[in-house]
Amino acid sequence: MPIDLRNKVILITGASSGFGADAAKLFAKEGCKVVLAARRLDRLQNLAAEIQKMGGEALAIPVDVAERAEVEVMVQTALDLYGKIDILFNNAGFGAVNWFENLKPERHIETLIRVNLIGTILVTRAVLPDMLERGEGHIINMVSVAGLIAAPTITTYSASKYGARAFTDALRREVSHLGVKVSGIYPGPAVTEFGEKLERTKSRETIKRIKYPHMSSAYVARRVVDVAKRPRRTLVIPWWFRIITTFDTLFPVAVDWILYFFSKKNHSLD
Repeated sequence: MPIDLRNKVILITGASSGFGADAAKLFAKEGCKVVLAARRLDRLQNLAAEIQKMGGEALAIPVDVAERAEVEVMVQTALDLYGKIDILFNNAGFGAVNWFENLKPERHIETLIRVNLIGTILVTRAVLPDMLERGEGHIINMVSVAGLIAAPTITTYSASKYGARAFTDALRREVSHLGVKVSGIYPGPAVTEFGEKLERTKSRETIKRIKYPHMSSAYVARRVVDVAKRPRRTLVIPWWFRIITTFDTLFPVAVDWILYFFSKKNHSLD
């Protein structure tokens, strides 16, 4: 039987666009009290106003998830107002598609790892004590299929997502007996602002020439709500990506050869 989400307090990071914004509206329709967190306050305020017009309840809090002090203030603000956080949706993150030697060390290595991995860990660390004290809660981490299969041109992004996957699995095994559920969501390509903001490079254009279906942001958001209603260990979407990731697990040498020829044909300095 699905969990009734009415009056649940959910904290969503990366809520200013994409999966986070779409999920926020869906959770509000389910009767959740939604705490919206991201760096762009104007976007959050507009989203909060939209949710309130729908009859929902939303609070906008600006935060850089890579800054521990800001994270702690955000979480304490939510706790002061609502007294609890039932669901945490760790969604903040960004990507980079380029050959590794062309990545910008500050933006595409240091900042990317801080936001995608350390940010997820910091927000979870700030929220978890309340959940443990109450003996209930659900942490949903937006990972990526890049955390299941490592491909050329997404080296640091994949590294951050493999780290997020390991964190998700380890934390679930650590706290499940204490009443806290931990889920990892692994979406494949989707149409969002995330993809639109990727730096335009020759390598990115090469990847774009490979035609495969993209999910909508709204579809992914619906599946996030499904996981909140029916908690599960992992969700890989779309379904056919499970075949690809399983093939990589069972036949890594074959995948190495396929991607060897891809890199040999396309590798160049942008």
